[in-house]
Order: sequence, then structure tokens, then C-alpha cells
Amino acid sequence: MDGPPLTANEFASAVTAISGAFGDPTRRDIYLHVREQTHDAGVTATEAAEVFDLHPNVARHHLDKLAAGGYLEVIIERPKGASAGRPSKHYRVANPTAPLELPVRQDAVLVSLLGRALALLPPEKAETMAEEVGAEVGRSMADALGTEEVHRSLRSAMQVVAEALTARGFAARAESSADDGLRIVSEHCPFDGAPIDHPVICAIDRGLVRGMLGVLYGEATAQMRSSLPMGDAVCITDVSA
Repeated sequence: MDGPPLTANEFASAVTAISGAFGDPTRRDIYLHVREQTHDAGVTATEAAEVFDLHPNVARHHLDKLAAGGYLEVIIERPKGASAGRPSKHYRVANPTAPLELPVRQDAVLVSLLGRALALLPPEKAETMAEEVGAEVGRSMADALGTEEVHRSLRSAMQVVAEALTARGFAARAESSADDGLRIVSEHCPFDGAPIDHPVICAIDRGLVRGMLGVLYGEATAQMRSSLPMGDAVCITDVSA
């Protein structure tokens, strides 16, 4: 046997990671389907959705969760002959003949634990707590920027918020909305697919925005209008002073 034996904590983390990746029977079937492919092109979310009669967003959630755990690799491909257009994501097993590795991902374990803990609370209480935790972290993030960032206009403060969120994996930007309001648009969710199983986690995003603005500008209201994990194209948080 290679390497030292697992400690009790490492073993527990490994079990949780494996359960998170393969505890869902549909996800197990999708993984086996990808593993059985003999070509190098891999499988797209659309193809997996057709095979297992799923919505493409649900199939993509399962594939991304397997990729996040290190069980699949993602290949980005553009249509042949096309210089523009949205590239497609193909998922494949890096080495189908190799034994299945079981890497421990502490971040995935913590997010899974957060979702399960929130699920034990009444929905309204869980959402309130998630937003308050996000607000506390947001205030800490804003404090870390220094006093030169304080007392900006709402628009400039939101630009700082978007840059701070982008640095933490949200791929966010600040922009005007159709009703002349302001909003934060995020094109990536750093919580992976956890909000699909536990939508209350999205309240953390709202709290982050509210907490940062509270330090940089003053009291503001943040309301999430759309969410990537729930199948929307982007996450949108509307903001008003």
C-alpha cells in the first residue's frame, strides 16, 4: 500500500467526498456512461440530458460535480471553422483504464456540510442566517480594502463590489438595469452545484453584496432576481439605496 494510512478525519472527508460525487444514482449512471465512451470527443450536457431524459441544466450540474471532484475532465471546443460563438464543454474520463481515484476536496465537503446544516432549519430562518453570514463576510471583505474605498457613490461602490466578488470566483460585473436601477451580474457560482440541492445558499450572495455596500457606501437593499444554479443564464442581484 502506497503512502501512510488515512487519519480518521481524512477517512471521513473521503467518504463525504465520494458520497457527494456518487451518492446520487443518476450521477453514478452518468459517470458510467461517460466512462464507457470509446471516442475522445467526450459527452456534452445536451447529450447526457437526452440519454437520461433530464433538463440540460440538471445534466450539466451532475457533470460539473463529477468534474469538480476530479472524476471527469472538461474539454472546451469551438465549432469547426467558427471564429466566434459560444464554445461547448465536453466531459470525458482522463484515463478510463486507470483505477478510480478518490481525491479529498475539503472545500466541497464544507459546502456540502453547509447545505445540509441549512436544510435542518425552517426555510425563512435558514435564508436569514445565510444572508447574515454573507453580510458579515462582505463587511470583512470591504474592511480589508482600506478606508480609501469608503464613501463612494453607489455606482462606484458597486464596481468595487463586483471586482472583489470576481477575485473570489464569481466573475461579476456592475451595470445598469433596464429600469434605470443598478445590479450585480455574476457569470459563475463558486459554490458549484450546491445551490441546486440547497437554494437557500444563494442568500449568501445577496448578503455579500449588502455587507460590502454597507461599508463602502451605506445601507442598501440587495435582492437576487435570477440564479445560475437554478438554471438561469446568470446570477443577477438588484441593488437599491
